[in-house]
Amino acid sequence: MTFTEIGVPDDLVAALAKQTITEPMPIQTVAYPVLSGGKDAYLCAETGTGKTLAYLVPLFGRLDLSLAATQLVVIAPTHELVLQIQRQCIELAKNANRPLRTLALVGGTLIDRQVEKLKTKPHVVVGSPGRIRELIQLRKLKAHLIKCVVIDEADRLLADESAQMIRDLLHVMPRDRQLVFVSATEQPQSAATIAVLSPNLVMLRTVGASINPNIEHLGLVCEERDKADVLRSLVHALSSERVMVFVHRTETAENVAAKLAHHKINVAQLHAAVTKQDRQQAMESFRSGRANVLIASDVAARGLDIPDVTHVINLDVPTLSKAYLHRVGRTARAAASGVAISFFTENETQLARRFEQELGITIHRVRLREGRLFRM
Repeated sequence: MTFTEIGVPDDLVAALAKQTITEPMPIQTVAYPVLSGGKDAYLCAETGTGKTLAYLVPLFGRLDLSLAATQLVVIAPTHELVLQIQRQCIELAKNANRPLRTLALVGGTLIDRQVEKLKTKPHVVVGSPGRIRELIQLRKLKAHLIKCVVIDEADRLLADESAQMIRDLLHVMPRDRQLVFVSATEQPQSAATIAVLSPNLVMLRTVGASINPNIEHLGLVCEERDKADVLRSLVHALSSERVMVFVHRTETAENVAAKLAHHKINVAQLHAAVTKQDRQQAMESFRSGRANVLIASDVAARGLDIPDVTHVINLDVPTLSKAYLHRVGRTARAAASGVAISFFTENETQLARRFEQELGITIHRVRLREGRLFRM
């Protein structure tokens, strides 16, 4: 089906075409009639399948742009995801020539500046739960005209300390507001909370295989002490490809980044020790191609949509299949293909077998020789 056939207005169809998006993904097809009709819903689909547009496109149609008030609130767990969603809102509205105002609200920045920006009465607010709650409590963000609330990465926000904040936020919003939950996975704890918050929601699942079939999975065995040097050689072998490298610890990220930079590799960092401003600069540098390697901790593993990431490298291999799933989901976005390369020590090779069993994949063992990868 086309976007026109599922009912998307012509200006939004044209806006999507400007982003070279001409055919709806499955989750977008099933979500449009449900969300544009004002129903509560849970959107569950694989990473990289267009979930953000699956809710933004129909919900844009529910906004009254002649009304100077916040009508749509999107809540997300990380600064990076908040800014990514806001960027998509801005681009979609601009390309559709709709006078829609949007504002990002996250912690770690001066609240006075955000209070000042709220005076413009943004139609859409995208933010972290803590900062949104704070501004509502200060009566600077008016909640009484909110039509819809989206909880992005719902399995995360409703399964930790953020869950009570979400409940508090929903308590002060209109009872007839539309609720939309979005996630790549379903967790029992968050599912129980959602059932209470919205007992009549429509469940929209388009999850096929547990992992994107367009990703090739490779495993490289080496000593822990050799990982940084092997990574340097591998990045050189990949030439100008766009690479995300995942590590467990901030110290590892900083050390590896320094080694790569010493060898003239353009690298950016995204982890807990990086300031908010530097994190934004790192993302822009990687998106623009000024840096072709982004070294990240798991704070970046969920939700980020960076076009054309060709390779995901697990320098520190995760211990859980779910973590592996979210990390490698940063490549092969929107029907593209990608490669996931995991560095295993001999003691970690059993993790490869676990991933294969639990995710239904095959991790092909490779080695790096003379600047090229060879299967063993």
